[in-house]
This record gives sequence, C-alpha cells and structure tokens, in this order.
Amino acid sequence: MKTKRQYLVILVLFILPFLFSAGTEQPGAVETPTCTTVTGAGLLDTGLPEGYNHLFAGSGVCLKCHGFDTLGLASVDMNGSDVNVVSDWRSTMMANAAKDPFWRAKVSHEVLLYPQHQAAIENKCTACHAPLGHFNALHTGAGPYSIDQMAADPLALDGVSCLACHQQLDVEEPQFSGHLQYDTFKVAYGPFPLPLVSPMLTETGFKPVFSPHISDADVCAGCHTLITETLDYDGNPTGDQFVEQATYHEWLNSVYADSVSCQGCHMPNLDKWPVYLVTGSQTEPRNPFSMHELVGGNVTMLKLLQNHIDPLGLTANEAQFEETIQKTLDMLQQRTISTELKLAGRNENSALFELHLTNLSGHKFPSGYPSRRAFVEFFVATESGDTLFHSGAFDQNNYELLAQNTDYEPHYDTLVSEEEVQIYELVMGDVNEQVTTVLLRAKSPLKDNRLPPVGFTTAHPSYDTTLIAGAAMADPNFNKLNGSEGSGTDKVYYRVPLNGFGGALLATAKVWYQPVPPKWNQEMFAHNSPEIDLFRDLLNDADRQPVLVAQDTAFAVQVVATAEAGTPVQRTKAAPIPTPSGEVTIFVPLSCEATLYTADGHQVGAYSFTPGNHRLQLPVSGAYWLLVSFSDGAKEVLALVRR
Repeated sequence: MKTKRQYLVILVLFILPFLFSAGTEQPGAVETPTCTTVTGAGLLDTGLPEGYNHLFAGSGVCLKCHGFDTLGLASVDMNGSDVNVVSDWRSTMMANAAKDPFWRAKVSHEVLLYPQHQAAIENKCTACHAPLGHFNALHTGAGPYSIDQMAADPLALDGVSCLACHQQLDVEEPQFSGHLQYDTFKVAYGPFPLPLVSPMLTETGFKPVFSPHISDADVCAGCHTLITETLDYDGNPTGDQFVEQATYHEWLNSVYADSVSCQGCHMPNLDKWPVYLVTGSQTEPRNPFSMHELVGGNVTMLKLLQNHIDPLGLTANEAQFEETIQKTLDMLQQRTISTELKLAGRNENSALFELHLTNLSGHKFPSGYPSRRAFVEFFVATESGDTLFHSGAFDQNNYELLAQNTDYEPHYDTLVSEEEVQIYELVMGDVNEQVTTVLLRAKSPLKDNRLPPVGFTTAHPSYDTTLIAGAAMADPNFNKLNGSEGSGTDKVYYRVPLNGFGGALLATAKVWYQPVPPKWNQEMFAHNSPEIDLFRDLLNDADRQPVLVAQDTAFAVQVVATAEAGTPVQRTKAAPIPTPSGEVTIFVPLSCEATLYTADGHQVGAYSFTPGNHRLQLPVSGAYWLLVSFSDGAKEVLALVRR
C-alpha cells in the first residue's frame, strides 16, 4: 500500500514536465542572457529568474525541485517539515548580494573618487556580488562587467544563487579575491553519492554530480578572502596590497580548520534526520542534509531589506526575512562570543573588574567587511541605581558611541576613564597613515584587535593575511593564556574610581555588535550619487540598534553602615546565588526590615523578617539588591541573581 507521501511525490513527478515546459528556454538554445519568470495555473509568480545564460541557470530553475512552495509542496524531513533550500536561501544576504543597497552605495563611492578606474572597480565587485552575470560575461569574452550591465541582467541580480556555489570546480588550490573557476559543462555538484540524475537533467538541463569538494570551505574562499590594490589620492597604484577581509584565512588559522568547515556552522545539517526530495518516488532519503540558512551577523541590513522589499526589487517575503533575522540573532547571541565578569579587587579608592571574553566562532570576531565592529559597554551602579562609571555609552538616536577618539580608539588592556571604550575592529590606514574607509586607498591596518579564533597564532602560514595590529600586539592578555598564543580570548580590566564610596556595587558588561556604524559612513555620506542617497535614506529609516551579543554582571558587596564598631561584617546570608528558579533562602539572625530592588534601583518588594530562614522569590531573570536594615542601625546589602 502506498503512503500519502509516495502518492505526493509520484504526483509531483508526473506534473513537473507539464508545469514547466512552457516559457522556459532550454540550455544551449540561448544566444544572449535572458530571463523569464514562470507563471501559470496553480503557480504563483515567484519573482525568481527562470532563465539561462551561456553558463548558468537562475534560482527559479532550481526552485522546481528545491522549493516548490508555491504549490504547497516541498522537500521535507521525516516529520513532514518543509526544509526546501530555496526558501531558506532567498532571504539571506547572499541571495540579495547584488541588490544590497550598502554595497551598491560603496561601489558608487569608490567610483566617484576614482572614475578613471570605474571599469576595474565594478568588474572586481560584481565577481562576488553578481557572479552569474560576471562570470558569464567572462566566459563569453564580453570584457569587464559593469553595474549597469548587472542592473539589466536578471541572473546577475540573483546574487550568490545556487550555481554560484554548486557549479564551482574542484581546484587543487583555493582561489581568492573573486577569482572563481566554474565548470562549463552544465553540471551541479552536490554532496550525495549516486544522485538521481533523470528529473534534474530533464527539467533543468543540468546534471547533478557527486563531489565532496562542495562541502569544503574552499568553495567559500574565493570571495571570503579579498586582497585589493592600493591607490594614492591621485589614483596611482602604489604597488601595495591590502587585505580587506580574510575570513577564510582566519578559519585556516584556527583549531577548526581540520574539523569544521564554513558550511558546518553556516549551513547546519539535520544530522540523523533524513530528507525526502520532491523529485520523485525513487529518491532515497538525503542524510545528512545541509540547511541553506547561510546566516551571518548582519541583522541591521536584513531588517532594512525586510522593510523595503518592493523598492529594492527583492523576491523574499517579510516572513522569510523574519525567519532569517531570527536565525541570525541566534547565531550572534548563542554561537559568537561568551563573557565572564568578576571583581578582581577593591579598596577604598577604586574597584578593579576583570572581563573575560572568549571567541566561539571559527574566525575573528567581528569578521568580514571592515565596517563591522563590536564594542563593550561597561557600567557600575550602586544599590540605589546611581551610576558611578559608564564606558561605551552610545546615542539612542543614531547609535554612535558618545566617547571615542575622532580618528580611532586604541586597544586597551586596562580602562581607567569613561572616555575610554574597548572597540574590536579593523581600522584601515591609507598611504599617509591616515584613517580611511575608502577601500582603494587602504594600505595597512592601523588597528586590528578583532578577537581571534581559538588556535590562532602569529606563526601560522596564513598570518600575513590575518594580522593583529596596534596595541593588541603588546597586550599580554590578548589571545594568550599563561603566555601561550591561541586562547581565542581577551581579558579587559576596568579600574573604577570610588571616591570614598563604601557601599555595594553592581557592574555590568555588555558586548554589542554593529555592522554599519555611523562613523564608518561619514566619509561616504559626504558625497552624493543615486546609490549613496538611496542608502542614506533607507538607513535613516532603518532600525540601527546594535545587537546585544553577550553580557554578564558582577557584584562588590560591602556593609554600608553599622551601629557600632565590632558589629559583624555580614550577618545576613542568602543561597543559592545565582538561582535558576528565582527562589532564594534568606537567613537573618535578628528581626529586620528588608527592601528588594532591581539592579537599576527600582523597588519590587518590602519584607519584615523575624530571626531565622525566609524564602524570597525573585520576579524575573536579572540582578537584584536586597537592602537589610537592623534595629541596631546596621544596614547590609545582598546581591541576588536569577539566571
């Protein structure tokens, strides 16, 4: 007896040729790059390109068997859950690489400064952002590929779509800086041995071929290590080169290079769960099956795209963008960095807090495009909510740091002033050793204290493309543990002046991630072009709130007042701290009054205790103060935490 699933896939196998036979040009019959969108009875307009050029097919062609959500059918796991790869992919930054308004504005900025190099600039940039157009032009001998050509080419506007990866050749040495190599015989490489050839070859003209290289990080190397040539202010080449980004090489210089590829994190697989493809009843379950989530850390840009789908001509809907945004937040907040904050010492003049950061990713944090930065907001408050120290405060309107140097903030081992802020970033220097955000002027890094991955060393062969630069090189606590490199950590100390304050302290450290900080855009926004003006308007309308990646709290508890000398230093006890359930047992030796405050000083409870043990329930997760007042005039403060 056939199951419902078997009838479903047989039905799909039967109707596929009829649904897609009309309006789809077959490979080999195309003389110029063309593209159509399939519509018809029962099939909605997907917005994805259904055409071919001389080398590639659009993602709409792949949608037939790897999406099919327009008919309510899809590739499913054993529970029937939709895992089709095109729907996951189409709301990613890779899918929208050619339509990314930040990228389009930055290319325009570079061209405005160096119009004599426009052809070279646009040709280089489209290699990674519009590979289906760029490499088709290269394949046909059409010369440099321009932004204008891209804008008129639906396959180019498909961004980093299916065959941009699955048609890449297995090369002996990985290629960098957009120098990709493609198979010209209409094949699609995949990770599964003995692929079912007939449905895909019949419907698309592309033959599925097994090759393990498609699961290797080398497939990502071509665009995720980018080395540019340096120009002076007049546009003359200086003979220097600058590593604009080297995520692939950062991964090579880590403990993960021999065990976890880029795909292992950015395309998580379903482990033991098989997947049934919608190609026909003969399809064996695919196991393991890589989800095409392709998430990074750019929540800001994803939200901007989600809010301007129609003006930017995007093909994903709001729900698909929302799913990618949530997965991106999960990546940032669960798998990027961890923090541990503790009191390292205190006297009557100051308190010293130690912040320990650990990189959980397989490359630097942040990584990739040099606009990206992370910074630490650190503040110390009293039990009444008064702020004693605040480093890393930012404006709540445009989200720029309030206290930072006009050029760039150095790397710190110990911060002693609110005017100092720890920022993890790459700062580019031009031929005059001045800070620049013009990529073609970049000559050398003035600062690179982005947190290295575990296993990163200065002796690794790829270190020349992954330099640590600036004061971080001399920091004994940066990527070192007991003097040995490769910890993937940083210890940052904050010395907080107390000015005689003897009460309890609550310290909080928050790590924020910011992919498009206002300071980076200043140089570009001083110019005007349609692309720059559009991005400025979109960004002004966007949610630019930095993403809170990790945080921790630490307490420094002391008696704030006593009735007389000789009064015990701390008579009140509490356990457990922290508490996962929120229930804390408080022991007091004498009758007393107690008041419970949140970390920022808001009262949430008041109690009268008799001698003995008492149960107290903390309302929600967070840090609290319990101020206890005894009849003899002594006051004590307990720091409580609910995880």
